[in-house]
Amino acid sequence: MEAASKRKEELRRGLERTRASIAELSQAAGREQPQLLPVTKFHPAEDIALLGELGITDVAENREQEARAKAAQLPEIGFHMIGQVQTKKANHVARWARSVHSLDSSKLAQALDRGVALACERGEREGGLNVFIQVSADADTARGGVPVAGVGDLVAEVEKLEHLSLQGLMVVPPLGGDASEVFEQTRALTDEMTEGLGRKLLLSAGMSADMGAAIAAGTDIVRVGTGIMGPRPVV
Repeated sequence: MEAASKRKEELRRGLERTRASIAELSQAAGREQPQLLPVTKFHPAEDIALLGELGITDVAENREQEARAKAAQLPEIGFHMIGQVQTKKANHVARWARSVHSLDSSKLAQALDRGVALACERGEREGGLNVFIQVSADADTARGGVPVAGVGDLVAEVEKLEHLSLQGLMVVPPLGGDASEVFEQTRALTDEMTEGLGRKLLLSAGMSADMGAAIAAGTDIVRVGTGIMGPRPVV
């Protein structure tokens, strides 16, 4: 019990520091504060339950099997997939994910659409799946993402799918790249797609290390792990 109380206090302080930093950075940039999505990969379900006690309703995960197990233990928490999704895992993801931030191909979009339909038919979920298209800023699709030139076509395809709801774009700056430039370009691309669709799309960008640049560019969602959770547990 004492260990749980200590851990809860650590998480509370991490949340407070992160929220204060977001507020300060947003004010300095003259931007609205983005939504905070805690990243809980590698941390146990017990930590996520403590976050729930602290008012957190949604968290993000990178690995399907790990996320699936945590989602089964904590049905009151919304789990969002931000890591790459293999097409063969689409049916699994469709059962537990509240959203997918890493949609990067027509093949995956169709697989997720079929998976959601099947999950709904089996009573394993209610309603469609929110998705974000992951943009590859350097066209290196090995790291996930669709090249900028292909974003418009994938947007159009997702809009036709019955069980997927396009929420916006997601980007992770390439290693060694200019994060500010990547975020600004993806913000502009998000706004371009917003204008084309006639409804607002969101930008999911920025993590612990580059949150300031993302907020300055106008991100709508920041995904923060270490700043809240602390170092990864030693296995």
